[in-house]
Amino acid sequence: MSDHKHEHGDNCGCGLDHDHDHEHEEILLTLTDENGQDVEMVLVETFDVQDNVYALLLERNNPEADGIILRMEEEDEEMVLYNIEDEAEWNRVEAAYNELVASSQE
Repeated sequence: MSDHKHEHGDNCGCGLDHDHDHEHEEILLTLTDENGQDVEMVLVETFDVQDNVYALLLERNNPEADGIILRMEEEDEEMVLYNIEDEAEWNRVEAAYNELVASSQE
């Protein structure tokens, strides 16, 4: 994880007359691709569909690459990511993600 900190001065345009800090936390995960290569991914978004939580991941060093969506499950107090292999589940997740994207563009 990395922290990004930036400061605003009196003329930053935020409407406040004082300096303030913002910290941004980037959640990084390392996944192994089909060729056995490690790929660093950034957790961009999580969203719920029915009783499950899903994670949208983007390749950290390749912003042009397609993102992937994985199901998140808690096991032994840790979050574990799983591929979505059931077509009906994938259709529900894809529809929910498309709604999320559409509502964020409005």
